[in-house]
Amino acid sequence: MRKILLQSRNLVSPTEQSADFVELFFDLVFVYAITRITSLTANHLDPEHVLQSLLIFWLIWWAWTQFTWALNAANTKITEVRLIVLIATGVAFVMASSTDFAFTEGVMWFAIPYVVIRIIGLALYIRVTTNLNGQRSAVIIFALLSITGLIAVLAGAMVNPSLRVIFWLGAILLDMLAGFIGGRAEGWSLRSKHFGERHSLIVIIALGESLIVAATAVGGQERSQDLMLAGGLAVIVTCLLWWSYFSWMSDYLEEKFSKKLGSDQAKIGRDAYSFMHFLIICGIVGIAIGFEKILHHPHDHLKAPVAFALGIGYMLFIGFSIAAVWRTSKMVLLPRLLILIISLIGIVLSVGQSPLIVLGIISISLTLINFLEWKKCRKH
Repeated sequence: MRKILLQSRNLVSPTEQSADFVELFFDLVFVYAITRITSLTANHLDPEHVLQSLLIFWLIWWAWTQFTWALNAANTKITEVRLIVLIATGVAFVMASSTDFAFTEGVMWFAIPYVVIRIIGLALYIRVTTNLNGQRSAVIIFALLSITGLIAVLAGAMVNPSLRVIFWLGAILLDMLAGFIGGRAEGWSLRSKHFGERHSLIVIIALGESLIVAATAVGGQERSQDLMLAGGLAVIVTCLLWWSYFSWMSDYLEEKFSKKLGSDQAKIGRDAYSFMHFLIICGIVGIAIGFEKILHHPHDHLKAPVAFALGIGYMLFIGFSIAAVWRTSKMVLLPRLLILIISLIGIVLSVGQSPLIVLGIISISLTLINFLEWKKCRKH
């Protein structure tokens, strides 16, 4: 018995644990998942398919973020934990490669791996917190509530695709309810450095995916002045997005997050990271869709759906970066907000014009944001 208890304690992560290579390997599957979501949405840029893509992406995101919480408590140097993560990677591969089937008759190829990976994550979390009485109670509450969302996903997979949207929207609401109720429990103890680092890495993954989309579009066409200018602006926009998040914000969020304890810390982790970073990543995906459409047709005038993808994507990225900072510290990034509003007006007015204009508007607005926040950058 003593040996079992000692082994359980060894499963608990060290206080200063950082992201492990096995976690990065696990994330590679989600690189592919984000790529599939981007491609799926870009090929069917209409309200019905955009909603379907959002539902699929939420489920994929919630599987990833739940595992992030579990691995935050787990010692990823232990063989048992690494084996579980590698098994989950294999299951996630099936899920990610089946995103195109989520609203077809082959839906079970997506739904079953999704449920399995969620169960693996919940079981790991409970296993790791066996001797952490307060945290184990909080995890069990969350796990029990999460079962309702998993049931809704399976039920939705068994009905007509038109009704599937309703069931999976219900699953999202149940997931969020589990997060809200579970976050109220005391006993949470999160490793702030690891938690912030994991979410920063997924932002990098998404930004890297947008560069891959741009490079793929450019690589498949004959060179022209408009194509190379658009491609160059796409790279500039991506770099400026990176700077706006990583020059100071990622460190700032982690610093404020580390000062919270118990349920207060869990609530901020849930809101600023699990919820708001989902929308930040959605923003990057929206921008990547805009890149793909523009770079495949660099000589065409900007169409409304493409401007919508870019505008909504930019709004989500900047808007929810503002929201994440406010949630952790109550600081309002007013210049960032004002520049966002003005740039969105410019994006609307650019419909029917050269696509270089809209990319230029986003580039200039991000440059202004980064310039005005330069002092914050120097402090971190």
